[in-house]
Amino acid sequence: MTWLTKYNETRDRLEAGNAYDRASERDACGVGLICSIDGTPRRDVVEYAIRSLKAVAHRGAVDPDGLSGDGAGIMAELPQGFFAEQVASIGQSLRPGPICVGQVFLPRTDLGAQDRARAIVETEALRAGFWIYGWRQTPIDLSVVGTKAGATRPEIEQIMLAPPLDDAGQPLDGEALERELYLCRRRIEKTVKTENLAAVYICTLSARSIAYKGMVRAELLGDLYPDLEDPRFVSAYAVFHQRYSTNTFPEWKLAQPFRMMAHNGEINTLKGNLNWMKSHEIRMAAQAFGDRDREVKPVVQPGGSDSAALDNVMEVLVHAGRPAPMAKALLIPEAWSKDDVVMPA
Repeated sequence: MTWLTKYNETRDRLEAGNAYDRASERDACGVGLICSIDGTPRRDVVEYAIRSLKAVAHRGAVDPDGLSGDGAGIMAELPQGFFAEQVASIGQSLRPGPICVGQVFLPRTDLGAQDRARAIVETEALRAGFWIYGWRQTPIDLSVVGTKAGATRPEIEQIMLAPPLDDAGQPLDGEALERELYLCRRRIEKTVKTENLAAVYICTLSARSIAYKGMVRAELLGDLYPDLEDPRFVSAYAVFHQRYSTNTFPEWKLAQPFRMMAHNGEINTLKGNLNWMKSHEIRMAAQAFGDRDREVKPVVQPGGSDSAALDNVMEVLVHAGRPAPMAKALLIPEAWSKDDVVMPA
């Protein structure tokens, strides 16, 4: 039984039970979450995410070449065991602390720009105190990449790092490590922009999570990235997303999930939100960033989508010390929050 046959049977069963009405469908991205309730990393979590992504393939468009799509992706917990083996495979010994991995899009056809981008990433990582294990070329299957997606396909590589040490000589971990990785990434992005390396994009740079995404059909993402099909690739959660490109054209970097979220919808107040954010930046400060708050400004990076802008702001709030649920509530208030007449149900 194919996944589509099973999907149709499930849909028919839900319709028969009055749990679903196809007349109520709306055009929007397909998004979902798979997780293990007890937080244990498991292989079947990733497998369910790959299968679930296939079930929302109808949420995105397909190019006439039959393979290029609006964009699809999966963000999962960074499998430390899997990447420990990758570190060993390049002849490196593990250092104390968790492995940090950056999933990086590089310019594919400009080898000089590739080398310069790697140098920028390495320079900023070393400046922040990280130990560089090395680079790994992310395995991909080009047979599932369409003509249009192939024309803009980046070179995809992973940089593997060991965390810096704190004042007590212990490796950073937890929120402190994620904050350092965030600040390091922001410095990289600023330098890349200054040097006009527009094709450089860091999908994720974290010791906790990693995103695999691209301009392919949702049902082919697992084929595109063999890492996702590897039995050693386990996770306690997986966020999957099929993009429905509305107000921005499909791009590899605009596929979701982003670094903090996967967003289903279209933000029609985008320009107003961007202007408000610029005005807030003038007085924006956070004790967590210390005297380095300038490194995160401008918060919203140019050239992104409305969802990418939302992710940028949520990211800075979380790394500044806000819990993720609070950051979400701040960014997406209730529709009646400014109305004195309308009361919540």
